[in-house]
Amino acid sequence: MTVTLHVCITCRAGQALGEGETTPGARLHAAILDTGAPDGVTIVPVECLSACNQGCSVALSAPGRWSYVYGRMSETNAPDIVAGAAAYAAAPDGIVPWRTRPEIFRKQSLARVPPINFMPEAAE
Repeated sequence: MTVTLHVCITCRAGQALGEGETTPGARLHAAILDTGAPDGVTIVPVECLSACNQGCSVALSAPGRWSYVYGRMSETNAPDIVAGAAAYAAAPDGIVPWRTRPEIFRKQSLARVPPINFMPEAAE
């Protein structure tokens, strides 16, 4: 099963950009590509993750797994993002134990989305 690491390439991270200037999101995407995709992870640029007030954002998803959106990222975080993607790919359900996640994934999580087929047990 392939895990997808989505990277918002249109993110401006609150910066005013000059004509032809590369967005911080595109720089983050390039830095992640330079770091290299872990086994089983596909890196996909996307135009918007709707986390515009949270700086550069990335999302991890795979069929049947929980998905995560992380924000306040920069190109300096590329190695930690790739390490987090590798841990997510290795977790059978997409849930990486909190203490083993890279620190940026522990502190900069914006959303956790259940798998489409997720049916929770009734709350008592």
